[in-house]
Amino acid sequence: MAVGRVVAAQGMGGDVRLLPLSDFPERFTRPGPRWLQAPGGEPRPVRLLAGRPVPGKTLFVLRLEGIGDRNAAESLVGQHLLVPAADRPTLEPGEFHLLDLVGLQVRLLPDSQAPIGTVTDLIHGGNDLLEVELSEGGRRLLIPFVEAIVPEVNLAEGWIGLTPPPGLLDL
Repeated sequence: MAVGRVVAAQGMGGDVRLLPLSDFPERFTRPGPRWLQAPGGEPRPVRLLAGRPVPGKTLFVLRLEGIGDRNAAESLVGQHLLVPAADRPTLEPGEFHLLDLVGLQVRLLPDSQAPIGTVTDLIHGGNDLLEVELSEGGRRLLIPFVEAIVPEVNLAEGWIGLTPPPGLLDL
């Protein structure tokens, strides 16, 4: 299960900056086995030696075994950090893992039962954005993942409900 994406090298000693795709920071600070996966590639084992959050940013700096210089760190940019799917923390009722949203149908609320698209990605930044591919035309939109716009997530039935402000779906 992907929990982060390497976005840059950090300094000259081989550290990397990681954008988390998980709300569980211990995945980036607790040493131990992990895996790296290049787009379209096979996961390969790596050991997390240390990690720390970057103050004021939604990034972590990681030290990985065998990555000792900036060139090696830069070669990892774009790769995903993986953990075993069995390491998913137990959630409270009504909570869900953000990565579980990818692949869900998107419906307009309050009354639409027909899907208007599918969630294809989750983009982390200042705010989380859902990338939605519309059923008609295949156009992709970025939808802010906030309760006012996405008030309902129904994992059991495989859909999320939107109440977009006027014009959001026309962008």
